[in-house]
Amino acid sequence: MNTTDQVLVIILTVLLSIFIIICTVAVVGLIKLINATREVVTKAEEVVDTVESAAESLKRTSNSLNIFKAIGNVIDLAQKGKRK
Repeated sequence: MNTTDQVLVIILTVLLSIFIIICTVAVVGLIKLINATREVVTKAEEVVDTVESAAESLKRTSNSLNIFKAIGNVIDLAQKGKRK
């Protein structure tokens, strides 16, 4: 091997080493990003579940309030009927 071949091999080795290091850093960063995204998605799912539960509770309460309003209207009509 002459000198130019050795220089070329050294340059290619250095470039390949730099490329491998950059790829490793990129993969580690990508893994961290994926884990952070999973945490955000998990929290978003929890929030959606909580909102759904709250909406269902509000719906039940609303139905109960409608029943109480109807009973109150019947009582009001009965009291108005007694006054006449």
